[in-house]
Amino acid sequence: MEVEIPTLETARLVLRPFREEDHVPLHAMMQDPDVVRFIGDRKTPTRQEAWRAIAGWIGHWALRGYGAWAVEERASGALIGRIGFINPVDWPALELGYMLGKAYWGRGFATEGCRAALDWGFGSAGFERVISLIDPANTASTAVAGRIGETLAGEAELFGHRLGVYAVDRATWEARRDAGHSPR
Repeated sequence: MEVEIPTLETARLVLRPFREEDHVPLHAMMQDPDVVRFIGDRKTPTRQEAWRAIAGWIGHWALRGYGAWAVEERASGALIGRIGFINPVDWPALELGYMLGKAYWGRGFATEGCRAALDWGFGSAGFERVISLIDPANTASTAVAGRIGETLAGEAELFGHRLGVYAVDRATWEARRDAGHSPR
């Protein structure tokens, strides 16, 4: 099954389809326990698990018509992480998630990339509501959620961890854009 995965560009980022060779830098960045501290099962993956994660994200596009993008820094061309949508079986709802290498934290890349993803999701994909699942101790991600218009809407448990469910709907997203909040 051939699937068309769009490429999104912002001032500083390129959100593009994953390529097989991305497993090498992805694996390297995920060896830092701080990077995976709040991601999934919170374990550093093997090289094979990093490869399988990429295969899963590509497969998600084929099965659902949306998924995660590899994130490149435009200036360097370096793979700096992933941003995108997931909604596997038995997931609480359609989720926007992200992970960036530690060297790229605190520079606004997560907010910039998530805004581009939401613009595509509410526009091209026609989403009505998107959530982000965030550990309460992850204050950096709760700040990103606020900057992209998400508000705390409940709790969920995944992988044995209680998580805040932050949500934004299409009407709220569009109103924020119309009020001058730049999507990028």
